[in-house]
Amino acid sequence: MVISAFTFIKNGEILGYPFTESIKSVLSIVDEFIISVGESEDDTLEFIRELKEPKIRIIETKWNSNMRDSGYVYGQQKMIAQFNCIGDWAFYIEGDEVVHEKDLKKIVSCMKKYKDDDRVEAIAFDYYHFYGNANSYLWSPGWYRTAPRIIKTSVRSYAPDGLFWVVIEKNRNGRYPRAVNCGAKIYHYGWVRSEAQMNLKAKKIEKYWNEIAKKTNYKNMDSKIIKEFKGTHPKVIQAWLPKEKGIFKTNPDYKLTSRQKKHRVMLVLEKLFGLEMSRKFFKLVK
Repeated sequence: MVISAFTFIKNGEILGYPFTESIKSVLSIVDEFIISVGESEDDTLEFIRELKEPKIRIIETKWNSNMRDSGYVYGQQKMIAQFNCIGDWAFYIEGDEVVHEKDLKKIVSCMKKYKDDDRVEAIAFDYYHFYGNANSYLWSPGWYRTAPRIIKTSVRSYAPDGLFWVVIEKNRNGRYPRAVNCGAKIYHYGWVRSEAQMNLKAKKIEKYWNEIAKKTNYKNMDSKIIKEFKGTHPKVIQAWLPKEKGIFKTNPDYKLTSRQKKHRVMLVLEKLFGLEMSRKFFKLVK
């Protein structure tokens, strides 16, 4: 079995992505790591080269500034890297996502188990969306709790944006891939970066989403969905993490948006009826 990993990145240094930590977190289990590196205003490309890792293959790209529809340029960059993967499986990991070393064997075992099972096209992971600091994460149906991150290269798939895949059958409409949950976690640290870095990111990418960037204020969040993290972080990310202690505190005077109020109602329904109402980007194979 041959395993590929892939990602795309641009301006990773100035936007505060832990992209080298992300890459390192899965290098030991893959045979190659394909990275689409967009033309940047910082030393992102040099940081990746300095890893001096023979498994890494860099593809230098220039983003299409005319593509201004719902982040489709992300899908384009994602697929540039994916289409260069030669493994049986392609493991997509974003620049602010890290895999815990304790889960690596579990992930490989899952790939081996389903490599020749035609029912299974992808492998899904559960998520920790850390928020504000390293001790807090978000738990809400408004924040996806599970998503596919590994897909078979034999499957005819493409990405409309950076988050999910669509599988095409016989030139008809696309569908989400059929997936199993491997029981491993993706540790998502995008919302642990400084507010300044988050706001700079928003300004840099707003043209690709055809919208005006909204200013980030971490304290303006529903306190009901912030949970204390009591586990351990992956070793590779620990030096990067902010050092604050305790759960992240929100603004007590913050007024919930209509969307956040809706998610509160959904949380109540989940608890009452044992439901799981967060958005799915795959069809679970049982």
